[in-house]
Amino acid sequence: MRDIKDISSVYFLGAGGIGMSALARFFNGRGIKVSGYDKTPTVLTKKLEAEGIAIHYEDNVSLIDKDASIVVYTPAVPKTHSELNYYIDNNYEVVKRSDVLGMITKSSFNICVAGTHGKTTTSAMVAHILTHSGFGCNAFLGGIASNYETNFLSSEKNVSVAEADEYDRSFLKLDPDIAIITAMDADHLDIYGTEKNMQDAFIEFSSKIKPGGLLIVKKGLQRINEFAAGEKLLYAFDDETADMFVKNIRMDHGSYFFDVHIKDEVIKEVELNMGGLHNIENALAAITVAKRLKIEDEKIKAAVSSFKGVKRRFEYILKTKERVMIDDYAHHPEELRALINGAKALFPGKKATVIFQPHLFSRTNDLADGFAEVLSIADETILLPIYPARELPMAGVTSKLVLDKMTNAKKSILEKEELIEWIKNNEVELLITAGAGDIDTLVDPIAEIIKNK
Repeated sequence: MRDIKDISSVYFLGAGGIGMSALARFFNGRGIKVSGYDKTPTVLTKKLEAEGIAIHYEDNVSLIDKDASIVVYTPAVPKTHSELNYYIDNNYEVVKRSDVLGMITKSSFNICVAGTHGKTTTSAMVAHILTHSGFGCNAFLGGIASNYETNFLSSEKNVSVAEADEYDRSFLKLDPDIAIITAMDADHLDIYGTEKNMQDAFIEFSSKIKPGGLLIVKKGLQRINEFAAGEKLLYAFDDETADMFVKNIRMDHGSYFFDVHIKDEVIKEVELNMGGLHNIENALAAITVAKRLKIEDEKIKAAVSSFKGVKRRFEYILKTKERVMIDDYAHHPEELRALINGAKALFPGKKATVIFQPHLFSRTNDLADGFAEVLSIADETILLPIYPARELPMAGVTSKLVLDKMTNAKKSILEKEELIEWIKNNEVELLITAGAGDIDTLVDPIAEIIKNK
């Protein structure tokens, strides 16, 4: 793949994707012409357009950039897409997002965060600590960091923070100096076939760490002894036999205070103003990176306490004494477990209502038992129909597959329009909306109804 200095124009097929848009912003910020296509306008594509990036929403070859140096596409773009096929048929350099991220980070000091869940929040925390402390970094995030209202941070410092995505084995194109592995639960079995194959990919990712680098890994992961040889530190928020852990946790209306133990050092009274015990663990991994980079403790504490989180990661939409609404991207059973248990622990006594939109037919089919078990933790669960994303329907796979396995007394499946009516006619105390599809488009309308009651 060509060098960045040889690129004058980049075209993105799927420009509004969260990972794609971070790359688009990178090139645009360097004065390189950026344009692209996406299926529908979104808040994110409108922001890209406001930043000077031309985007259209019609599969039309007459609208493309025929002078593009490279064309970047996402697997969500169908193989029948006429723009994609034009570029392929005419021998343009057509590459995946992961190829471009690998190219950009080839000559930088790289902090790469991998894991089937937790990687977006953890990478955003790392990027925020480095930015807030003045250390500096370029960050390519899989979510919108609330402190900056963007998924891309820019700096003169030749340090990159990148979310290392296991989908389609993308993370194997990265070369970390510091790598974090947060979780390794079965997912993306449409790509890997088996959980073992997926674990094999994570083990291979650990072998990509540069000589003299560091692996920071969640204690208790399966096959942890098979990770590549080299320096390895284990973290776990509730296990004092780990290299990094926390003690003296206390909660105060949605915030946590705790002491961080890293080897023989202690950082006392760290404040984290976002919910979910799993986010204490994510913060622990991020703080370990900061300590490795010799950032002072007081700067670390100031950065963590000022971290506002990531859009749709345990995001407080409403928080009053009477009613709380939390929105989250959770789309895997273990993510949902952490989300629901975390919310119930922070707001004991409030009735927990979960609205969940399953994402992908294959994931719903593979993990139906897990989804059912976790969603049964809620006092009431409402399922939306499955969001298909890149997939065609699978026979017998609908939200009812999960509903029928759930054990809570109050459970239902509603279409979006029916859900809005349900919100109008029912009182909620602790409401959680979750999913990786388009459930986010319902968040503001639901919040407005609740506010106006």
